Amino acid sequence: MSWLKALAAGLVLAVQIAVAPAVAADMPKGYPPATLPPPAYTPPPRAFDIYSGWYVRGDLGYGWGRLNDVQSAPGFTDPTNNKLGGAPTGAVGVGIKRDWLRTDLTADYLSDMKYQGTVAAPNDVTAKISAWTALFNGYLDLGSWYRVTPYIGGGVGAARLRISDFQSTAPTPVVAGSSNAQWNFAWAAMAGVGFVVAPNMIADVGYRYLNLGDIKTAAAASGTMTFKNVAAHEVRVGLRWSFDDLPAVR
Repeated sequence: MSWLKALAAGLVLAVQIAVAPAVAADMPKGYPPATLPPPAYTPPPRAFDIYSGWYVRGDLGYGWGRLNDVQSAPGFTDPTNNKLGGAPTGAVGVGIKRDWLRTDLTADYLSDMKYQGTVAAPNDVTAKISAWTALFNGYLDLGSWYRVTPYIGGGVGAARLRISDFQSTAPTPVVAGSSNAQWNFAWAAMAGVGFVVAPNMIADVGYRYLNLGDIKTAAAASGTMTFKNVAAHEVRVGLRWSFDDLPAVR
């Protein structure tokens, strides 16, 4: 049987020799290439850096107070010609910026605004109203031109409103010199501009309307007086210090 094995091996070798030229003729010219092109570079996806975009802020300003009305307990005359004066205000906060959106938490103090009203004689009813507020704020940056970025925003939170040093020469339900404080819902609307003044610093000049709600005087045997819809129009100047370097135009 060895001659059969030799014959089979010879036939296989002859077929390989006959087929090899045909396969070579079917190969495209230049195949295989002398060198393979390098694979295309695909950058890795950008990681979200939770530590970037953070800033701290401080603001100083002046607020002009306003209120809608003052209501006395039944049986007493409501004051008229109600006026609420102005007072300095200050704030600190921390926030984060992502592209065109900013958010921050702020704590504000609006110092004593003097109230004056009339019952029997001009300005014969007086008091002082102040407020601590804690607000969560959001802002839309509207684009940057020559390092100047206008914005609009709004905020919601809580206010601890206080009325003190109540005085009146006319009959009222309130004891002279009394004071009272209460927590209210507060909200704000603001607009302004930011200026890049240093690699990590933005100066902020803006307007804010701050609504603080109602405040009641201390309760007396005859009742209370309610100061309705206390609010302030504020002009504020501040600085925002960023933990990241700011671009030349933002």
